[in-house]
Amino acid sequence: MLDFTQEHKTAQRVLRAWCSQRLAPNVPRLEGGEASPYDLMREFGQAFGLAEMVEGAFAKGAASGVAAAAPRTSEGPIMALVMMELSRCCPGFALAFGASLGLCGGAILSRGTATQRARFALPVMKLDKIGAWALTEPGAGSDAFGSMATVARKVDGGWRLSGSKTFITNAPAADVFVVYARADDDGEVAAFVVERGDDGLTTGKPLKKMGMHSSPTGEVFLDAVFVPEDRLLGGAERRGARDAARSSLKGERFGMTPMCLGIVDRCLDESVRYAKERTQWGKPIASFQLVQEKIAKMYTARSLVHALLMRQLEAERLGVALSVEEASASKLYCARVTTEVALDAVQLKGGAGYMQDGVVEMLARDAKLLQIGGGTDEIQILRIAREVLGE
Repeated sequence: MLDFTQEHKTAQRVLRAWCSQRLAPNVPRLEGGEASPYDLMREFGQAFGLAEMVEGAFAKGAASGVAAAAPRTSEGPIMALVMMELSRCCPGFALAFGASLGLCGGAILSRGTATQRARFALPVMKLDKIGAWALTEPGAGSDAFGSMATVARKVDGGWRLSGSKTFITNAPAADVFVVYARADDDGEVAAFVVERGDDGLTTGKPLKKMGMHSSPTGEVFLDAVFVPEDRLLGGAERRGARDAARSSLKGERFGMTPMCLGIVDRCLDESVRYAKERTQWGKPIASFQLVQEKIAKMYTARSLVHALLMRQLEAERLGVALSVEEASASKLYCARVTTEVALDAVQLKGGAGYMQDGVVEMLARDAKLLQIGGGTDEIQILRIAREVLGE
């Protein structure tokens, strides 16, 4: 698979038109904290018939007994194009969208019981409810499992969760949370579905961040929150929660590729347009070789990120599982080059690029998170080396 099909490209044009007409005019308010992304997410879902598609997939899955028939935001060319086009316009909006459907909804779809999928995943996938995936803790950072302090204590009829999570996308507004905790009976990590309104669950105000301002991020506090037995994700299969979380992280790393492609593609477009329009010493700056070098580097980066995405989609189509080290390598390269391209776009535009009314300033701030979220660059390097060396 070397490129998207013509059918996919037609869908891409429709997606870009929606982003231009509906998302772009709202970006200043989203970035300024004057609006939340969730109403627009639901408008997007209505515009493209997401609820009907999800309900149809669930019905098909129920009839066949195959839960995987339900759609997942991290899979398929169309969803890759969705994340790419949303990221071209507003990466923060794409992050909130992907975390709700892909991480929270995807975790319940892949690991939940049939009842849990219908009760919790279906509303999240339809955007009737907003989801959050809560793994990271204040003192854990990259050692998410080894340093996990959130505890699940077994009690009559269920569990009581105590602890806190931080840097959780959608936490301030989420309705459904997938929370990871260490079970006190055997020390194993388990995942639980927690709902807003559960006694003892509170969330903090949106955190102030360098970028991704359109994506509310916050803390989750669990004060002896009672979770009924039927909300232990996967039921009796809870011992696979650690592997499931690692699988979600692997999916998140691959899922960043279309976001990176969207940002790089927009930076290239903005830079080419500006280089042709901006004149110095009586000629367009596009005629200067140092400017041409930046444009060439951006194009090269776009070509390589695009190739990585096509490889991932082709592997998915063929049912070939790509390795952990490849997921880390892809994220490491794409995140780094995307940040470099965005900063080059700012540099190329000079003072105009540094202003907040220009899109590349936002893209540069937002791109930096891709080198941190889902595992830092340094963690990806260690992971690659350990897998390659067989340690």
